[in-house]
Amino acid sequence: MAAKTCTCSLEVNEQELLKRLDDVLNDYKGKPGALIPVLQITQKMFGYLPEVALKRISRKLDKPFSEVAGVVGFYSFFSTVPRGRHLIRVCLGTACYVRGGKQVLDAIKKNLSIDVGETTTDRNFSLEVARCFGACGLAPAITVDDDVHQRVKPARVKEILEAYLPGKAVKRVKSPGKKGGRK
Repeated sequence: MAAKTCTCSLEVNEQELLKRLDDVLNDYKGKPGALIPVLQITQKMFGYLPEVALKRISRKLDKPFSEVAGVVGFYSFFSTVPRGRHLIRVCLGTACYVRGGKQVLDAIKKNLSIDVGETTTDRNFSLEVARCFGACGLAPAITVDDDVHQRVKPARVKEILEAYLPGKAVKRVKSPGKKGGRK
């Protein structure tokens, strides 16, 4: 089944992807709870959820388009616009916001010349905000894909982003550790 979902190194046209989607839909047709797994597989195949794919999912799973679109709109991990290779999320929960999360977000927007919900023209980065990562003691925090960067300062944003440019090996940027400590 991996061959149906991975387009990692292949450039595939939309018609080929829709044929692969039909295979997935045939595997899931009639199974309870199929919608979310099908949407996840589809997003992995296309890189996002284009309307043509959502309509096909609606027809083949015999679900109203409004239900399919509603699920896509409800869950933040689904996207109806192409995303970049790297997804950046900036935490703007209370602790992160108070400790400079908004300034970190502004620095990212300035460095990438995009706004929240947008993707860079080279499709390397997409930018989103989140309300809480559950890392309040490490605020402000951002994630790039599955990497959590903690105690981020606006001055370090460029260094963090450069590590994710094509041809660069992602270097984990260590957060400042506590010196000393309570006894």
